[in-house]
Amino acid sequence: MDEEYDVIVLGTGLKECILSGLLSVDGLKVLHMDRNDYYGGESSSLNLTQLWKRFRGEDQPPEHLGSSREYNVDMIPKFTMANGLLVRVLIHTDVTKYLNFKAVDGSFVYNKGKIYKVPATDVEALKSPLMGLFEKRRARKFFIYVQDYEESDPKSHEGLDLNQVTARQLISKYGLEDDTIDFIGHALALHRDDSYLDQPAKDFVERIKLYAESLAICIMSHPIPDTSDSHSAQVILPQQQLGRKSDMYLFCCSYAHNVAAKGKYIAFVSTEAETDQPEVELKPGIELLGPVDEIFYDTYDIYEPVNDCQADGCFISTSYDSTTHFESTVQDVLALYSKITGKDVDLSVDLSAASAATE
Repeated sequence: MDEEYDVIVLGTGLKECILSGLLSVDGLKVLHMDRNDYYGGESSSLNLTQLWKRFRGEDQPPEHLGSSREYNVDMIPKFTMANGLLVRVLIHTDVTKYLNFKAVDGSFVYNKGKIYKVPATDVEALKSPLMGLFEKRRARKFFIYVQDYEESDPKSHEGLDLNQVTARQLISKYGLEDDTIDFIGHALALHRDDSYLDQPAKDFVERIKLYAESLAICIMSHPIPDTSDSHSAQVILPQQQLGRKSDMYLFCCSYAHNVAAKGKYIAFVSTEAETDQPEVELKPGIELLGPVDEIFYDTYDIYEPVNDCQADGCFISTSYDSTTHFESTVQDVLALYSKITGKDVDLSVDLSAASAATE
């Protein structure tokens, strides 16, 4: 290489592309490289032929699934929260002009063997079959508090310092039942386990507000049952409902999103492996899908950096997690950016601009 660069970014996955964009916007000279002959790295999208070759070792998928080029199957499928970190980063790097977004049809939670739509506001809480009459009233008061809460307005805090009060203490104020806490914490706040309960409540409340404001692989010929025939949906299966240590996630999109042939749906079931039998672990989620045309299982290791990045100048990202959204992914990238540059990214964009970017 004859030229000198400030930073060399290896890989063309989503994380690497976001990091490269942030550094470039800052005026740094970035060399972006990949050892593969295709884009995307771990988060690449495969057509049907590529999918078949990867999981079945063959080049010819069955004809009844349609044309190979009509498929774009993401190996790390995730939703974008409309007012979340990824949208803010995309606006900051000025790439939203090249993208199109499509709203998700619905978000659902698994509770006592059935799928229910997730209530995200006080009005939806009153209509939800997830709760009894008295619990609905308690939940409504909680949602009103969350919706009205503004960090800059002490009057909306009701005397609570959410940097000191834990999520468990805040919830106990409203007397919510365990099942209600379960779907609020996992399907709304999108926490992966229950450790959040003993952490400051500020992050918990902000996660719920983000959700409200935003409102392993199966090929199927129908949408996920009990999701109102949604072409795109996420279903959260909280750990306690399954007797597990970690949540399970269902992600579905369809031909309406140009990822499959006409009439076909792509569904993903993901979780953190707790045994060496993924087929058995994923069974509760797969059973919710109904009949499937084809199914593929995949496992991958999750890595975290252990090097001293300040000493060797090598900044390594963590692996993608099993969640259905990009929030933790972007948080990892922003942490990398801060380590490299010694400063934080200013993402204080106008929320109306973020909303407009998703329309």
